[in-house]
Amino acid sequence: MNDVTWVIVANGERARLFKTQGIALDLQEIDDLVNTEGHGTGLTDKEAEVLDEGERKEKLKAKFAKRVAEYVEQGRLQQKYHRLIIAAEAKFLGMVRADLSEETRRLIFEQVSEDFSELGVDEIQARLRKA
Repeated sequence: MNDVTWVIVANGERARLFKTQGIALDLQEIDDLVNTEGHGTGLTDKEAEVLDEGERKEKLKAKFAKRVAEYVEQGRLQQKYHRLIIAAEAKFLGMVRADLSEETRRLIFEQVSEDFSELGVDEIQARLRKA
């Protein structure tokens, strides 16, 4: 594994994953995860029955955070990156971090509590350089 950094920009609806050599921020998009569960119920019948709309959205967001964390964990186990930069809406950032192993959390080089997921690559790079 070369000196690869993964950059994750995310919110509860979408997580875009990039890679770059070192910390140069010459981002190449490698994946785009979308929270498709938000379009169906994505919940068990029991959960859908007892939760109000706000609780349902939070539950779906938590499931998506777990999916993102699992993707990042698999990348670490397969030695696809050396360090992480995560930029995500604050609450979602906390959810993802909570689902990461201690080993993976140690690879976090930088974290930004902002949602850049809908920005173009050039704008993401510019904002990360300012952070």
